[in-house]
Amino acid sequence: MTADLVDRLRQVVGPTAAISDPDDMSGYLTDWRGAYRGRAAAVVRPGNTDEVAAVVALCAEAGVGVVPQGGNTGLCGGAVPDLSGRQVVLSLTRMRRVRDLDVANQTITVEAGAVLRSVQEAAAAAGRLFPLSLGAEGSCTIGGNLATNAGGTGVLRYGTMRDLTLGLEVVLPDGRIWNGLRGLRKDNTGYDLKQLFIGAEGSLGVITAAVLKLFPAVRSRATAWVALPDPQAAVDLIGLLRELAGDRLTAFELMSRQSVAFVLRHVPGARDPFGDPHPWYALVELGDALPGADLDGMIESALSEAFERGVARDAVVVAGSAQSAALWTLREGISEAQNHEGPSLKHDVSVPIGRIPSFVERTDRALEDAVPGIRIVAYGHIGDGNLHYNLSKPAGSADDEFQAHADALARVIYDSVAVVDGSISAEHGLGQSKRGIIVDYKDDHELHLMRTVKRLFDPHGVMNPGKLLPDQPGL
Repeated sequence: MTADLVDRLRQVVGPTAAISDPDDMSGYLTDWRGAYRGRAAAVVRPGNTDEVAAVVALCAEAGVGVVPQGGNTGLCGGAVPDLSGRQVVLSLTRMRRVRDLDVANQTITVEAGAVLRSVQEAAAAAGRLFPLSLGAEGSCTIGGNLATNAGGTGVLRYGTMRDLTLGLEVVLPDGRIWNGLRGLRKDNTGYDLKQLFIGAEGSLGVITAAVLKLFPAVRSRATAWVALPDPQAAVDLIGLLRELAGDRLTAFELMSRQSVAFVLRHVPGARDPFGDPHPWYALVELGDALPGADLDGMIESALSEAFERGVARDAVVVAGSAQSAALWTLREGISEAQNHEGPSLKHDVSVPIGRIPSFVERTDRALEDAVPGIRIVAYGHIGDGNLHYNLSKPAGSADDEFQAHADALARVIYDSVAVVDGSISAEHGLGQSKRGIIVDYKDDHELHLMRTVKRLFDPHGVMNPGKLLPDQPGL
């Protein structure tokens, strides 16, 4: 039956866009870190929405699970098939068109396989800004950004993908197409269905296109690198900046010294802006649509007050794009730099901003008690309470010995998150990695409602089985 299905899929997408040779499929069957590996009956690469619909309908008829995949840059295994060899990976990377750019409506309509950077560039060519920005923006796709409700560094001012999306086109689990590609900012005609698919990790349907918001281009920018004594200073500094700069504050990233030390060690050309190390750092950026806005003066005034209050220890302010890019390299290089230090246990959590200091102190202490010498790589978007709380093995210890502690260390972090009423996943999703453990950190009624929605949309468990929800119908 599987061979017959593959033949029928080839008839839909063409012989070169349906892959069944194990060697040719290999790149689609593992994530970019090599942390998750699976097998598949085939990888199909449809070229348009009608082909996606035909592929999903055939798989549904055959009782075969569909695993939607974009740039495959996720960290929770959400786009990797299981080990059964019966699932079909549906890669959207051929669907990259910009269907429309409406300057008057401030929207851009793009297909799900469009790479984030290409969408940014299309907006910039029209004198507009698409503000989502991630370290993986050169390879992640809009479909993946939507599936995980990506936030990135601009959430402070622009919000997550939920806030940036006006309409969706979705192929449903039975192969029908829902055309919700409306660029309306007001539409009070019932349930906002698009929000069900955003953040659903492909478990309710395949997003094939989206209408996204655009904004005026940023014509003035100022960036600062600030040395801080502790996370409380970061909370104080962001409050000060919000008071003085308002919505000109577009980014505020917090990084521990261990995070920056890995970048300085492993990223070519990375340089420490200060001569001496400091316990914590903040990367602050102000932006304005007006050319010539005195953002340097604004940020310098805020930092001057921060020094008077003992919040900041040192700071450097830059205005040029090259200097700003050098500072952003220190932030965006953290995840990959950590990989050079052996296996990394990555955790993406969110906590109320005011409780970040107590969370960090309590969690650091508990982790050190659990594994003495553990290296904690804590950094993130403090403006929205999102911390990437990643762990590296003690220097000189064995990889397998450290990985044996993975589940226990995750429990330490998630239990600490629960104390402050936070979330165990801020923007990476649940995927495979957190699918089982979510039952201990989410209300039973919430899980019941989520399962009910899943059964309503996908009663046979066709869409991305084995991801997101525990005990969902499997194939």
